[in-house]
Parts: sequence; C-alpha cells; structure tokens
Amino acid sequence: MDGLDYERQLLAAGYAAVAGVDEVGRGPLAGPVVCAAVILSAREEDRIFGINDSKKLSAKKRETLAQIIREKARAWSIAEVDAGTIDEINILQATRLCMKRAVEGLSVIPDMVLTDGNMTLDIAYPQRSIVKGDALVCSIGAASILAKVYRDELMRRYAEQFPQYGFERNAGYGTAEHIRAIGEYGLCSIHRRTFALKFSAEGAKTPSAAI
Repeated sequence: MDGLDYERQLLAAGYAAVAGVDEVGRGPLAGPVVCAAVILSAREEDRIFGINDSKKLSAKKRETLAQIIREKARAWSIAEVDAGTIDEINILQATRLCMKRAVEGLSVIPDMVLTDGNMTLDIAYPQRSIVKGDALVCSIGAASILAKVYRDELMRRYAEQFPQYGFERNAGYGTAEHIRAIGEYGLCSIHRRTFALKFSAEGAKTPSAAI
C-alpha cells in the first residue's frame, strides 16, 4: 500500500487535509488504548513506501516506518486513554474518546477524517469510516503504525515497573503467562478491572468476576 489513492480522490474533490485515524489496544487486559491521527503529504518526494496494517508488519519494520512517518507527515498526533477510564466508560467509548483526542491534537486542522472500522467520532469535522481501512488507506495504516509502536514502547516501560506480568512480551494481552501472573500476584494499577478481575483470586470470590 504505497499509493495515496483514497486520499488523492478526496483531495481532487476539494479536501485539503485528510486525516487517517486508528487505534491499538482495545483487547488487552492491561494498559491504555492508544490512538493516532496522521495527515500525510501528497507530494511525491514525501511518499512513504511499505505502509500497511501494523499487525502485518514486523516490529523492526514498524519502528522504521514510524520514524519516517513522523518525519514526512504533514501532521501527526498520538493520544491514550488509561485503564481507569476504560473501566469507567467502557472500551468502545474510551476508543472513541481517544480517537477524538488524537484528531484534535493535530497541528493541521483536518477537513476530512477517515477512521478504521465502523467508528463515529464526536468531532466537528466531516468523517468517514472504512472497514479494513488500516490495510486499504495509507493515512489510516500510518496511524496504526504510530499507535502500535507508541503503545508497545509504553508497555515495555510498564514492564520495568511491574516485571511479574511480562508486559514486554504480551503488551498487556491475555496470554497464558499473563493470566497465570494475575492469578498469582493479583491486579496492578494498569489492569482493566472489567477485563481482568475474573482471572484474579479476588475476582474468583466475587460476583463481579462474571463481568
């Protein structure tokens, strides 16, 4: 996905600043949901090769592309919503809030916002949702890369603070190793209680374990 076909169509229709938005971290048991928004340049000299859905790229390739995106994009922004807020408002609303923050954090005001999947945001700009957008639209793919690289690095830092959970390997997802650690050590401050309580000794003794 090296072309800006979707973005160029919108530029030809009169939109001057098309932002792609994506999230990482809706499913983990721990850590924030992270969103990025990216406005790519349409200039040929700023063309970025190799952008794709971040899940289809190696960690090394993601990190290389993230650096290039940060250097060549017209604007980019990253936002996060923490585990406590996810527990309070649910993961869907937390993701919408996170995407909104990422869009509103852009240094260039977008006149069209493209979101991955089927997500409607509470923003003041025109928007469109595109299923599998992270694999079809360059700016959304670029956003997925920035969000993934940022969140993985964040979880590595959390691993230093909470080494027993293996966050540097599982990024907060519910691997067997992570679930065993929850059973042994309980929950830490970055766990999403609505996701992870049922795996803890505390949760096994309470009705809330069924959440």
